[in-house]
Amino acid sequence: MSPGAPGTLDLDKLFAARLHAARVRPYLATALFALHVVESRQVPTMAVDRYWRCYVSPAFVARTPEEELAGAWVHEVSHLLRDHHGRGDRVARERGLSGPGERLRMNIAADCEINDDVFGDGLVRPEGAVEPGPLGLPTGRLMEDYLRMFRLGPHLQDLVWLDCGSGADGLEREWDLGPDGAHGLSAQERDAVRFRVAQGITGRPGDTPKGWRRWAEEAFHPPQPWRELLGAAIRSAVAGSGAGDDYTYGRPSRRSAGVPGAVLPSLRRRPPRVCVVIDTSGSVSDPELGSALLEVAAIARAVGGRRDLVSVLPCDAAARSVHQLCGAEGIPLIGGGGTDLRTGFAKALRAGPRPDVVVVLTDGQTPWPATRPPCRTVVGLFARPRRAGSWSEHDPDYVPDAPPAWARVVEIG
Repeated sequence: MSPGAPGTLDLDKLFAARLHAARVRPYLATALFALHVVESRQVPTMAVDRYWRCYVSPAFVARTPEEELAGAWVHEVSHLLRDHHGRGDRVARERGLSGPGERLRMNIAADCEINDDVFGDGLVRPEGAVEPGPLGLPTGRLMEDYLRMFRLGPHLQDLVWLDCGSGADGLEREWDLGPDGAHGLSAQERDAVRFRVAQGITGRPGDTPKGWRRWAEEAFHPPQPWRELLGAAIRSAVAGSGAGDDYTYGRPSRRSAGVPGAVLPSLRRRPPRVCVVIDTSGSVSDPELGSALLEVAAIARAVGGRRDLVSVLPCDAAARSVHQLCGAEGIPLIGGGGTDLRTGFAKALRAGPRPDVVVVLTDGQTPWPATRPPCRTVVGLFARPRRAGSWSEHDPDYVPDAPPAWARVVEIG
């Protein structure tokens, strides 16, 4: 799909291709017809911006068969449905990626995510569509995964023309009409389109590719950035009163100005002490116990890397010994019986010095303390499907109590 000479945009052909795309991919029809066409001779083929405008080259439409144009329609709207612009912005911030070269790499990676299973079954692959196989990459991965697998080089020289627009990588183009331009969708309208498409996919899961089914499930149940939430919950828990009871003369109090001849100490907020209670009952799997140790390391980072301030307490129906966090690999996660984390709370609060925050990592199958502990509590719930009869082998009607309202709850996984 290389650029061609300018001409008049053939709207009849373009819209006929969109109708064909909607017929062979009916679950995408809402999104396809939500796009507003903008004629542009600056784009090589078709491109989108984050406001759901589709910029179309007249020369590209003139030289491309209608069946391939239908594939291009589906490809471009896929960038928007999968939020490649928002994800591209996040990846750029997290990994320090900048410049047109890195955005081109994002565009290639996003194309690989889309094109590995989008064509076939009535949808023709457009000429020049980027797929992971010819690049030596595995199929079924996400844009973020592909970005780690390749770098720009001579072997990708033929793709320098590629430009699916800011809707594919987040970098605004000179042809973009921007947030104040005509015919753009608001954030609420964009969310509504995604929700309608996700509804269509989940209603007919047997007819959709695996990548789209995965997307629809996440659209209904978006994954939480649980480590960020857990860290934020801990920082919030220790930000209140009660954690600042040490004094220092290193920074005199401002009240010293009102007491001539005296230097008053200032109140120093000491680092928080955190006790992590890990559910080691028989209902918690070995992989979940392994992930719990990773969460302990993440908790230590959330409190500034002070491992001496983090303790770990394995607990099933009985609380075990409290271990100071020196190395997560040295903590014995002993248990395997029933579950009663109330004993873990009691032992954690009896430990000296008393923690400022108690973090509980559990599957939730436990009774909870009847009264609020005298410190902040964060509950990390292991994510798992809830099936009828899965709570208890002995009592299929048993449903565990939800974590109490006084705890901040974060789903792990």
